[in-house]
Amino acid sequence: MNYDLILHSNQTLIENKLINASVYVQDGKIVKIEKGQADSDNTSYQELNDWVLMPGLIDSHVHINEPGRTEWEGFDTATKSAAAGGISTLIDMPLNSSPVTTTPEALIAKLEASKGKLHVNCGFWGGLVPENSNEIQSIIDAGVLGIKAFLTHSGIDEFPNASKQDLETAMPVIAKANIPLLVHCELDEKHKGLDELHQQPKSYWKYLQSRPRAWEDNAIELMIGLCEKFNCKTHIVHLSSSNTLDKISAAKAKNLPLTVETGQHYLYFNAETIPDGQTQFKCAPPIREQKNNALLLNALRNGTIDFVGTDHSPAPPELKKIKTGDYEKAWGGIASIQLALPILWTILFKNGGDIPSINKWMSKNVAKFVGLEDTKGTIAPGFDADFCIWDPNENFYVKAENLLHKHQICPYIGENLYGVVKQTYINGKLVYNCGHFVNLCKGNILLK
Repeated sequence: MNYDLILHSNQTLIENKLINASVYVQDGKIVKIEKGQADSDNTSYQELNDWVLMPGLIDSHVHINEPGRTEWEGFDTATKSAAAGGISTLIDMPLNSSPVTTTPEALIAKLEASKGKLHVNCGFWGGLVPENSNEIQSIIDAGVLGIKAFLTHSGIDEFPNASKQDLETAMPVIAKANIPLLVHCELDEKHKGLDELHQQPKSYWKYLQSRPRAWEDNAIELMIGLCEKFNCKTHIVHLSSSNTLDKISAAKAKNLPLTVETGQHYLYFNAETIPDGQTQFKCAPPIREQKNNALLLNALRNGTIDFVGTDHSPAPPELKKIKTGDYEKAWGGIASIQLALPILWTILFKNGGDIPSINKWMSKNVAKFVGLEDTKGTIAPGFDADFCIWDPNENFYVKAENLLHKHQICPYIGENLYGVVKQTYINGKLVYNCGHFVNLCKGNILLK
């Protein structure tokens, strides 16, 4: 049989082990796996030698912002950045686009805006706001993969935070649909730290104190209670505070449908080393103290945290207050989707870790979370031919001019990272090859 593609690597990730194997692809699907090297005379044969061949990565936390705020980021730049980083599938957040994705009409506008610009596969989250809590079924019926809510102001006036009553109205509907509710967990309240930040707006330490752990801890405790009450799949996005890890672990021990993600930046950076006035580090919840990093990493390893997502959220320099260094007024968001794999691998490289863990935390567990576990996140017959091919031993320095997202603002610039993405395949097609795009617009729209 003449296959569309045959990939051979001495390090192919099959069933959580790196083995010498060949993967056969036909019509965008994996059709066969054989140990050892395939017939290299086949015209579709590709030799990868010792580069790692693993499933394409999945990032379930990406702010693309198109339509309406494409000057911040757009489908073209976001999905090129993803492909260059080995990410074959991403899920777009319902903000900061305009309109926000809280109605079926807004989702249609998203789909229209994405035409001819999807270089990786793309699904969509819908949004829960006070205005649609009684009509959440309509956006579910439109095909979103889950629903996102904020418990504090999102920063976008069109996307106000949901109240406890809004959550209690919507969660039975979401539970019936068997899709996840994703929650930004901060319950804000007035305190002196806010005034101190206003007086010293360039101080990172004052910014950190302005969003204390208690905001996050109280919100997570609320969501665990609501998860149990409604048996609704509940997902805590970008966990920053390690304080609630015991409560999360206890909830999981009770078999509550609770999942948790953290972000690469919460594992890589720490508050002690973030300079004042460097607003490229601003995100919410904030990056916390160094002792927090090890606790979050350990929680990943023991399964309390399920996976890692970038929360990729670029903004123009004037919104990030790059010139003034004002942490109080700067837009919160870290742009890093292209670097997602090397950041996490560098952390493991320095702290002891393995390549199967990368697949677990950046592909397999994410696929299960978004409802794609039967088609993505695994190299096996019948699964989509989405692949990330990379060299775990090669390192590089992050340079602004090599970043493909809309604005080259990124806290990782100048960092030395391990793990270089060599190739990315989307649905059996080579899209990214050693710094160059070979094929574009090969991504599919993913609807429920």
